[in-house]
Amino acid sequence: MEHPSGLAIDEHLPSDRRPGDPVVVLIHGSLDRASSFARVIRRLPDLHTIAYDRRGYYRSRDVMPIADTLDMHIDDLFSVIADRPAVVIGHSFGGTIALGAALRDQSTSTIHALAAFEPPMPWLPIPGNRASRERKYDADPALVSEQFFRRLVGNSAWDRLSDAAKDERRLDGPALAAEMRSIRQSEPPFDATQLAIPAVFGRGDRSAPRQRGGVQWLSEHVVGSEVIEFPGSGHGAHLSHPDAFAALVRRTVERAGRSVESTS
Repeated sequence: MEHPSGLAIDEHLPSDRRPGDPVVVLIHGSLDRASSFARVIRRLPDLHTIAYDRRGYYRSRDVMPIADTLDMHIDDLFSVIADRPAVVIGHSFGGTIALGAALRDQSTSTIHALAAFEPPMPWLPIPGNRASRERKYDADPALVSEQFFRRLVGNSAWDRLSDAAKDERRLDGPALAAEMRSIRQSEPPFDATQLAIPAVFGRGDRSAPRQRGGVQWLSEHVVGSEVIEFPGSGHGAHLSHPDAFAALVRRTVERAGRSVESTS
């Protein structure tokens, strides 16, 4: 389905949806796409879910201009939410978008809770972030895309891709390079310590120290947040551990409901 913004979305409406139930928006990470949440969404048949290909990726590749600021991605998320009560769930860079959107939204309270699985925040003072912050993304976008995939998923995984699949990932290179540069600016794009809605942070016990360290920092600095650890999981938990990721979604929806009840 194509959204009025031009973004490609996948929406599931349960038959027994009640008025006022939040829409659960799943936001994919860098060099990914909405379909990567398919196994998670199949485990959430009773929830109103939306996953969308972010600007510059896959079916939304023709949505221009390329997003070179985090704010552009946040604008797109709000266009998908469309003023409805929402719970936002972000994987990797999608988690960074979710955090930025929730912080922007606190005066209107459209977003009732969020979950972020290992969101990259290269400005934080944690081990491994300095090297990440200094990494350049100014080479040929197709090469940037391949290098990113090899670094994050592994050389063998890249080599197993078909030629067509490799070409598809390379076509996502401009979007990838732009968003990586967007969070490597001199000033942090937001202050997560100001978050005032229920927040759940996820991490895999096999993820890189930098990814785990970012979640640890959030747990220590975001009041009232909680951490869910995925045993046996690395960064790609939505693909490798869909049951656990679906449980993360349900926990976030539960916390959103409690927040609404406490303020009603």
